[in-house]
Amino acid sequence: MPELSDCSGYKYLRDSAYNRETIRQIKRPAIAQVDTFKRYPDAEKIKLPTDWTLKEARITPLLQKRRSLRKYESESVTMEELAFMLWASQGITAKSGHYSFRTAPSAGALYPIETYFSANSVEDLPPGLYHFDVENFSLDRLSTTDSAEVVANACLNQKFMAQAAVSFLWSAVIRRTMSKYGNRGMRYILLDAGHVCQNLVIAAEATGNGACPIAAFYDDEVNELLGLDPEEETVLYVAAVGKRVVKQKQCSV
Repeated sequence: MPELSDCSGYKYLRDSAYNRETIRQIKRPAIAQVDTFKRYPDAEKIKLPTDWTLKEARITPLLQKRRSLRKYESESVTMEELAFMLWASQGITAKSGHYSFRTAPSAGALYPIETYFSANSVEDLPPGLYHFDVENFSLDRLSTTDSAEVVANACLNQKFMAQAAVSFLWSAVIRRTMSKYGNRGMRYILLDAGHVCQNLVIAAEATGNGACPIAAFYDDEVNELLGLDPEEETVLYVAAVGKRVVKQKQCSV
């Protein structure tokens, strides 16, 4: 509809999309680099404690170990692990009136992010494409075809993704947020996607898996794969998940 397509935030999303024809023609702006850390050399330095004894510090090992994982064991992810990762990323935790609050925050509790995934190696779940039905905590099976290779190919041919047990694909129903917040809503949508992905990454660590967030993909190919109308809903973020490779210990003689 014209009121959405005329928004500058929406135009930015369209103008920054990749496809196989335009990706090689895109000219990167000549923007000078900047230091990784911001420093205040004249400010007083106050050291922070690191010997946490709080119960919340149990998350410390998960954050400490988190790295983008691109090598996976052939072992399958269990249905229980998959369910936990889905709940951790977007599960409903409370209700108030017509609002259903989730594990990840969302501007105005509007939750524009939809979760899809390509199952490659999940116990008791046939390969294919699925949609996470948040409201009923269930799965919608969209395809019976193993799509691991197709997803990897659509993500700029990153072959390691085809070895992942699951590839999560997050889209945004753009109107859901921008109808309330206008152009500013595009910022909120992108932030929402980051919240969801980070929760997924930490949940993967907690279940003995690892994840690799991915933002490089051909928008039109992933949208087509998921059957999305890109004028209303478009892919924003992807993450591959699989079992960590266990290093074999050398035997001493």
